[in-house]
Amino acid sequence: MAAAGPSVSTESTGRLTSTSKVDLHIHSNVSDGKLSPRDIVYQAVERGLTTIALADHDNVDGIAPALAAARVFPELTVIPCVEISTDIPRGEVHVLGYFIDYTDADLGAKLAGMRNSRETRAQGMITKLDRLGIHVDWPRVREIAGPGTIGRPHIAQAMLEKGYITSLKEAFDKYIGRDGPAYVEREKMTPAEAVKLVLDSRGLPVLAHPFTVNDPETMIMDLKEVGLVGIEAYYSAYAPDKTTLLLSLAEKYRLIAVGGSDYHGLDNATEVMIGGVDVPITAVEQLIGLAKQRALI
Repeated sequence: MAAAGPSVSTESTGRLTSTSKVDLHIHSNVSDGKLSPRDIVYQAVERGLTTIALADHDNVDGIAPALAAARVFPELTVIPCVEISTDIPRGEVHVLGYFIDYTDADLGAKLAGMRNSRETRAQGMITKLDRLGIHVDWPRVREIAGPGTIGRPHIAQAMLEKGYITSLKEAFDKYIGRDGPAYVEREKMTPAEAVKLVLDSRGLPVLAHPFTVNDPETMIMDLKEVGLVGIEAYYSAYAPDKTTLLLSLAEKYRLIAVGGSDYHGLDNATEVMIGGVDVPITAVEQLIGLAKQRALI
């Protein structure tokens, strides 16, 4: 592992300071991001980061290219990761898996099934949009997604190109968000099943952006019982009060507090950039320490 770098402020701002060196939540074009894994590595180096995690949605195909690109930058550590989509009756929960064995066959097969369901869902959303008078071309959505898994941001981008919306956020708010008229469910696992999958893949399961549910503490308690080791407390969309609450929950349940930008690169005018969230270096130190303790690295 490369050196983790200098200390950063531990104030619960959730935003970038001049000494922030860590981003543990980044997406590439392998899922629904814009940049390739290689380009993400170069962006991280250019911004002076020392530790990043590539966490594509239900896909680990970008990890090997990112690790290969990082070999010429000994100052940068790339942590293998995945963000697994799960479902609950009200809301949606994502589980991050750090230090997973991304070559594990069972993990690959389960993620492939989930990706296939994303494509079926995307086609269903396009059908629903068409009934609403919003005509989005499937080939264009596929083109926007490129080699990656099709996600809702790709549909939103196609809608934006044709002038049906004025921002990607509008697409989610009005049409393809969970309660929108064009929303379609897809195959998912439960949060507990996702935690188990990460553990079975020799990884460390962490609850991503916990405020996607109304009662994050109950979710944290339940997942702690099945092996959760951390929560994402430092997050691009969180105001200081939410970060403070999550830090208190991490301390209460003896969990590692991690964080990142959740960078996709789809709207750089408004999106928090790589390294744009103040994640303390202790997050990386604790993750690495636990990974070593469990002989994962």
